[in-house]
Amino acid sequence: MSQQVPEGLIDVHTHAIADRLPDLTGYPGRWPSIERTAEDRARIMLDGAVYREIDDRCWSAARRLRDMDAEGVAAQFVSPIPVTLCHDQPAAGAAVLAAAQNDFLADLVAHAPGRFFALGAVPLQDPQRAVAELLRCVDELGFPGVEIGTRAGDVELADPALDPFFDAAADRGALVLVHPVDLTLDPRLAALGIGFGLGMPVETATAAAGLLTGRARRPGMRLCLAHGGGALPSILPRLDRGAHLAGRGDEPLPSARARDLWCDSLTYDAASLDLAVTRFGADHVLLGTDYPFAAREAPPGAVLSGVGGRLRAAVGRDNVLALLDTVHPLVTDPLGAKP
Repeated sequence: MSQQVPEGLIDVHTHAIADRLPDLTGYPGRWPSIERTAEDRARIMLDGAVYREIDDRCWSAARRLRDMDAEGVAAQFVSPIPVTLCHDQPAAGAAVLAAAQNDFLADLVAHAPGRFFALGAVPLQDPQRAVAELLRCVDELGFPGVEIGTRAGDVELADPALDPFFDAAADRGALVLVHPVDLTLDPRLAALGIGFGLGMPVETATAAAGLLTGRARRPGMRLCLAHGGGALPSILPRLDRGAHLAGRGDEPLPSARARDLWCDSLTYDAASLDLAVTRFGADHVLLGTDYPFAAREAPPGAVLSGVGGRLRAAVGRDNVLALLDTVHPLVTDPLGAKP
């Protein structure tokens, strides 16, 4: 798969959304919708209010490619905007929304194979449905993985109920991008105006800490934590100390288990990136920018400007190519017969 990618940076953390979403008014729950306001502009609506203003960078392959060419980005991984994951809503509607988004992402990828790769959506609150959509993403649509939130309603990622989904992802070698959803953050942080600055990093760290301090899961899971792993890199020593205090010091410590995770480079700070490399390993950090939103790193890879050439190449391109080459969808012949 990596042979299709031209030279340049590979950005694993970008978002896309169609200029229309399925009408889910017949399903119970709270669902986002799209309202077009101009040829190149739209807004995401939620509960009758504007959630976010967006433009055609979210749905236009041509617009994205122009930006990529101007900024030296060879390829983007496109994933849903987290508000559309809807892991806290009824599963039937979430499954319809996930399938529609994945069809859109597949169409976007088809405009420029080798320039776009997709991380699809799954209705994580229903593990059976999530497995089915994951397998469709990888086996049928050719995606290298999916994006999920930090929890499914009140169910933490460490909960055994989600084992079937993570087992299926491990079986396919799929990349699972873990991205916090702003609507599910501690409301205290939103009231203080620090939901973005503190809430999202803490939410990511909480989900990951639950995984690292709980029982071991099946080997082969490829979880990539958005935003440089959030607050996790800085708290790993404290998690280790907590394990010792709880009498679990003879088990693999959270800092050792963290080496099985990946993170993106979206830290906005070279020292924070250096800490992420220390915690996860130089081969487990991937370039991410949050294109096309205001929080994005611009230019892409700016945080890499002060690091050595070998690390810059690893984070900017080589690490994700190694992951792409090890995704193994179930191959079917032209007639659809499985080997």
